[in-house]
Amino acid sequence: MSLLELVVMAMRTIMGKPMRTLLTMLGVIIGVGSVVTLVSIGQGTTAQIEKQYESLGTNLLVVNLLGNGRATQLDYDQLMELEILPEIESIAPTVTKNGSNVKFERTSETFNVIGTNDRYFSLMKVDVEKGGRALVPADNEFRNQVAVIGSEAAKTLFGSANPVGQDVNIDGIVFTIVGKLKPKGSNIGGTSPDSSVIVPLEAARRSFRLGQIRTTYLEAPNVDQLSRAQATITQFLASKFKSSNGFRIQNQDELLNASKEASSSLTNQLISVALISLLVGGIGIMNIMLVTVSERTREIGIRKSIGAQRRHILMQFLMEAAVISGLGGLLGLLLGVAASLSWPLFNPKQPTQLSIEIGLYAFLFSVLVGIVFGLYPANKASRLKPIDALRFD
Repeated sequence: MSLLELVVMAMRTIMGKPMRTLLTMLGVIIGVGSVVTLVSIGQGTTAQIEKQYESLGTNLLVVNLLGNGRATQLDYDQLMELEILPEIESIAPTVTKNGSNVKFERTSETFNVIGTNDRYFSLMKVDVEKGGRALVPADNEFRNQVAVIGSEAAKTLFGSANPVGQDVNIDGIVFTIVGKLKPKGSNIGGTSPDSSVIVPLEAARRSFRLGQIRTTYLEAPNVDQLSRAQATITQFLASKFKSSNGFRIQNQDELLNASKEASSSLTNQLISVALISLLVGGIGIMNIMLVTVSERTREIGIRKSIGAQRRHILMQFLMEAAVISGLGGLLGLLLGVAASLSWPLFNPKQPTQLSIEIGLYAFLFSVLVGIVFGLYPANKASRLKPIDALRFD
């Protein structure tokens, strides 16, 4: 009996009871569909992360303090003196107050407040819309109560009106808006300037009692001098703190790899959960094939009595299991593709990126599941003795 004849016979048999076949395939459909969708979301997230980091360039360093107390404080003036070195282009120390209450007239919302200097905007590649300005050195020098507002924050508080020149109340302190940022998206560490309010560093430290500088961004003139800049800032901090354990310095590649690893780890965990659906679907296939063997005992006896060999019966039932799981995998593949393409419509901030290779692997795995779990029922059917099968009522 040829392979084509086995497939045709299997299709004819399973289509005789379409509802039962569909319910049997359900676990496989959900499993394959989930794998395809989750992988596309994970790859879309990874591509988004890469795009975000590429937009900041490859010559950026991020310094984070790990300890507490006066022994691990960074001095703003000492940090800025490092700009005279040829391997360091610009430095932007920052302090952040998360969840600040920002109010304009009767509208109030919580946003992150970032205290920094004028270098922050060019270093983070964020632009100010026409009609406004970024922070300038004098704002930090004189602790001016001015602010540059992100696009999302401006939309929430001001709608379509121009926020420049308006006063906002930030945790009881009045700041004047001098500029509005163009939309940027998520930045390093997952923060978004779109939903932030940026104020002079010294004004932020005085007004909100933020204390020491915890994070500093440094930019090298080019990627070739990045390692030299990292060595310089490492030596400076180790000398200042008398230890190399109180701080962490990361460059763009390290940050990108860390973010990609975190995204990949989460995606793999979700895929593992989705694969459980495939295994459950395989158990369902084995269960229904055992029922099928019981229902078709007389058919098996008749076929054996007219010359069908054990391998013919084995291949017949094994093919039925493979066709059921294969059809389920195909439907799951189509479901996963549809879900991946439609996902950004419901969640525009979460892009997807389809992987034909992963879809093919998921489909082949579904067929393998059907074969593995269909092996026992097929073997049971092939072992039936013709006389016993014909006696079955």
